[in-house]
Amino acid sequence: MDNVARPTAADAALDPAIAQRLKKTPDGLVAAIAQQHDTGEVLMLGWMDEEALRRTLTSGRATYYSRSRQEYWRKGDTSGHIQAVIAVSLDCDGDALLVQVEQVGAACHTGTRTCFEGRSLPVTTHSTHQEASTDA
Repeated sequence: MDNVARPTAADAALDPAIAQRLKKTPDGLVAAIAQQHDTGEVLMLGWMDEEALRRTLTSGRATYYSRSRQEYWRKGDTSGHIQAVIAVSLDCDGDALLVQVEQVGAACHTGTRTCFEGRSLPVTTHSTHQEASTDA
């Protein structure tokens, strides 16, 4: 982990054309969804600021910003469960990133493959696809 303080906007070296497209939270963060590149499996949700995104784009390894610890963490540095970055996309609103990775080992700090595995919530279905298409 990187215990260095977050750089200020003046210190960040992210390409200004990319930085301009980001719609960040008041804390300067953007949601980053990690997805297994070849299966489409959603692995986890993390947060990135401009520096974490710059590190991710330039190192080939996913780097996130921990809101609770207020420090950068490169996925896999302590666990060995790295995320090798294949591609990064910005969504249409500019407020979320899709980080397509080759996940090595568990993506979740609990040891499960994904942070969503075994955590399904009950859903009540109110309509079928056919009902929805006839309502139009």
